[in-house]
Amino acid sequence: MAKPAHAAVTSAATAEIGAAFIFKKALISALVALVLFSLMIGVRTEAGPEGGLIYWTRFGDLAGMVGGVFVGSIVVELLRMWWGPVDTAKMMPAGARKTLGLAGRIVGPALLIFTVLVPVIFYNQRYILDLGILVLTYVMLGWGLNIVVGLAGLLDLGYVAFYAVGAYSYALLATNFGLSFWICLPLAGILAAFWGVLLGFPVLRLRGDYLAIVTLAFGEIIRLVIINWQDLTGGPNGISGIPRPTVFGIPLTPGPNGLAAQLGIPFSPTHRLVFLFYLILILALITNWATIRLRRLPIGRAWEALREDEVACRALGINTTTTKLTAFATGAMFGGFAGAFFATRQGFISPESFTFQESALVLAIVVLGGMGSQLGVALAAVALIGGFELFRGLDQFRMLVFGMAMVLLMIWRPRGLIGHRAPTVYLQHKQAISSDLVKEGHG
Repeated sequence: MAKPAHAAVTSAATAEIGAAFIFKKALISALVALVLFSLMIGVRTEAGPEGGLIYWTRFGDLAGMVGGVFVGSIVVELLRMWWGPVDTAKMMPAGARKTLGLAGRIVGPALLIFTVLVPVIFYNQRYILDLGILVLTYVMLGWGLNIVVGLAGLLDLGYVAFYAVGAYSYALLATNFGLSFWICLPLAGILAAFWGVLLGFPVLRLRGDYLAIVTLAFGEIIRLVIINWQDLTGGPNGISGIPRPTVFGIPLTPGPNGLAAQLGIPFSPTHRLVFLFYLILILALITNWATIRLRRLPIGRAWEALREDEVACRALGINTTTTKLTAFATGAMFGGFAGAFFATRQGFISPESFTFQESALVLAIVVLGGMGSQLGVALAAVALIGGFELFRGLDQFRMLVFGMAMVLLMIWRPRGLIGHRAPTVYLQHKQAISSDLVKEGHG
């Protein structure tokens, strides 16, 4: 049966408008790329032999980059138009969804078992152990930020500030007062939570982009204070000689008082790495357990209500002030714990370790993994941090590769690898009520 004439005309007009929109968007992207890359790629400068400035142009490379952005923008828009976000729930049959759900319940415990066995399997490979410690640190940071961003829906671009507060709290307490790691660890978390509350008060009335700008400024303020307060923090030189953690007061040293001598086994430098690996694993698991438990408590449900609709949250009588402050404080506390571990692991900290790039990386882990999903955040941390090491040979191009991967993921999986926005508590069975109750507003 032939289509009506007006339907064909409408379809043609829609296609023409769509093509014009795609071309316009690609042209704007190319112009933005031209402005950004003109000085970075189009012109190259070097210091001359007599101190003068020598420069030359690279318009061919600039044209290639701009053309690539133009074509890439068209391709991305066409892919978005043709496929769009993939709804796997509708594409898969019921049996496949059930199998996938069962596999999802198995993945978490399987990853945990493998993580516990990593020091046993790779005992003689220091690089793998160091990488595992780094990945688990970012997993813990991601789970901490997931409370603020994923559960409460508060966009925080300055999370690295709490990471820095925890690290410097432990470093200062340990070096100046001789306190052990186990005493400083809770103190670092408490101090970070205190700063989280201080951040929460100025942003109580802010949301969206304005909230992000204020949290970004807070992170930079903390970093600048660390740099300029040289009498306390050491300024750009940082703090060195930070004590290492002990096992119930027994140091992991080769001397007669070390743990190896106490146990009657040969000393190995790997012992300290294995201890640090299991230490950060326990801290990360505590973070995960606390987050899951908090989600089932009234405060966790209040976070989810705040994330979905703040106006409706207030209409229900929920105190949004307390809800926001507890979200900031709880997330900051776990960031402080991770910072204290980072300080004792490195033995040296400086402001260069707490830049905005760290906040952006942790936020990318949360977004890519799926806001609100604990397993998704863990998988994203493994993929991002492990991927950085895997593509280390690409130098500056690895950021381009990850940027492209993030764009593609946001097209097909806009909610992350394992998006989870379902409420923690909901009615599983619908119940019929009488018309009288409906008139009274109960239905």
